[in-house]
Amino acid sequence: MKVVVAIDSFKGSLSSMEAGEAAKKGIRKAVTDAEVVVKPLADGGEGTVEALTLGMGGNLEIIEVTGPLGEKVDCVYGIIESKEETAIQNIVEDNSDIKKVGKRKKTAIIEMSGAAGITLVPENDRNPLHTTTYGVGEVIKDAISKGCRHFIVGIGGSATNDGGIGMLQALGYGMLDKDGKQVAFGAKGLKDIETISDDSVITELKECTFRVACDVTNPLCGEMGCSAVFGPQKGADQNLIIQMDQWLSQYAKLTSEKYEKADAKYPGTGAAGGLGFAFLSYTNAVLESGIKIIVEETKLEDDIKNADIVVTGEGRLDGQTVFGKAPIGVAGIAKKYDKTVIAFSGSVTKDATACNKHGIDAFFPILRKVQTLQEAMDSENAKENLAATVEQVFRLINIVCVFIFQISYYIHELIVS
Repeated sequence: MKVVVAIDSFKGSLSSMEAGEAAKKGIRKAVTDAEVVVKPLADGGEGTVEALTLGMGGNLEIIEVTGPLGEKVDCVYGIIESKEETAIQNIVEDNSDIKKVGKRKKTAIIEMSGAAGITLVPENDRNPLHTTTYGVGEVIKDAISKGCRHFIVGIGGSATNDGGIGMLQALGYGMLDKDGKQVAFGAKGLKDIETISDDSVITELKECTFRVACDVTNPLCGEMGCSAVFGPQKGADQNLIIQMDQWLSQYAKLTSEKYEKADAKYPGTGAAGGLGFAFLSYTNAVLESGIKIIVEETKLEDDIKNADIVVTGEGRLDGQTVFGKAPIGVAGIAKKYDKTVIAFSGSVTKDATACNKHGIDAFFPILRKVQTLQEAMDSENAKENLAATVEQVFRLINIVCVFIFQISYYIHELIVS
């Protein structure tokens, strides 16, 4: 029996890989000779850096960057070296040309929220007029200096509405006022942009590709734009929302005059306060579903097509899971190959039955006794509960498999005799 395990993190309790390893432990207790492959899983949001980096054998980097309010914060991102790169560098240590090619194969995993996330801003201080994405650009710049040329960037959970100008300033773009000076951080800087310059952009940026995990379709401006839809949760009142929308519109106009590919109406350009627009207009980027990116980068489908059973899950399974969440992405792939999909979750709701119509054949909550939320979310308790629940489910599966084998053997003997 081959089982592929791809479980999203149980937020606040287990990382993707911790959940996967706990499930593997339960499977191997029930079916000792089972081949179990654990893959990292995320949807581009919180936990993506850790899940992908550690799950793909990369290294976590911690650097100090400019936070959303201009203060210094520590930001974690990941670097993954391709197997091809490692082989090349091991074979030819002194060949600088080959080493340069190897460096271009490094991948950086970044969550913009680590440098400009709303959780970094105290609730009373939330005001997109002042918050900046400058730190996101600093993370990218650091990764480039360490040889990364391919980037996976999750842009959920932002505290900003600056159209990504902070990130661009950090990368060397000039967002210049009437005096030729860089405009201020935050959305307030947008109103002062007179000209845009790319004379000082770091040269390596043109070699870089960005896969941006974006699961919203909002345009940059208008009634469905970032200011109107997301501005209130970032601290903007109605007057500021109107102003920011106007400033972003002018910024988009200046951008389109300089870069033909700029399109403020493109779905997702309003993500993360316009950061989606900045990536699409100023870098070699694509906006894609987070789970699509993760699945392709981890080559999950290659493992699933050869599996007998696929195990997935997340901390809470509910009716919203079917709207692009990671477990449904896994189930969709599995059903392409007619694989059985079983999900495990810390908790489930009544409307989680919608998941059965979207590829998850059966799901199970892992709590085995009445516990407080704190007890249930304790990492060790969660591991134990998950492993034990998975074990019992796979014991049942094993019994059914043995029974089917015995019936098949009996029928075969009858036919032969």
